[in-house]
Amino acid sequence: MPGTFEPLPGGGAAVALDVVEISIIRSLAVQLMELIGPGPAEDSSGDPLADLFAEGPSEPPSDPVLRRLFPDAYGDPEGAPQGKEAEQRRAYSAEFRRYTENDLRAGKRDSALTVIRSLDALAPAGEGGAVLELSPDESRQWLGALNDLRLAIGSRLEINDEDDSDLLFHLPDEDPRKPMVMAYLWLGGLQETLVSSLMP
Repeated sequence: MPGTFEPLPGGGAAVALDVVEISIIRSLAVQLMELIGPGPAEDSSGDPLADLFAEGPSEPPSDPVLRRLFPDAYGDPEGAPQGKEAEQRRAYSAEFRRYTENDLRAGKRDSALTVIRSLDALAPAGEGGAVLELSPDESRQWLGALNDLRLAIGSRLEINDEDDSDLLFHLPDEDPRKPMVMAYLWLGGLQETLVSSLMP
């Protein structure tokens, strides 16, 4: 089971991780939470439903990673007519973002936090490693977090399609992007085996 998720009886998944792997995943999840940022400030009235009706931003984020994690709902397809149609598409995207981005950010924060908490709760299993066992719900949260981490790293590496990723896979060891590429590939393997382990 080292390095790959396997299904657990009754649902969920398990993976053996060494201390370095645990540290890397935890560090990346913390960085992701910091990038996503805190939730909307609590309403001073103390109304518990205030967050439910809080409006989010209407403009796309300036950070390219956040733009990848929170893309426009009605992006401009290549070759789309410009002018009034493009303005209308931008208006629809702004409206959609205003009412959905806070919830999307909260969901991504929750997934990253699940990763951090499950790693923090691990008990050593010898030689500094541990076996991580996830419930079905935790597995789904992990799946979302792994996907977000790969999107974030892929965005920093400017991976937009398979051709880009193929070129990066053959970087020389001295290239400063090599560690991020290795993390991207490793997280992809974890994600793939987690998906397989959750299949009926």
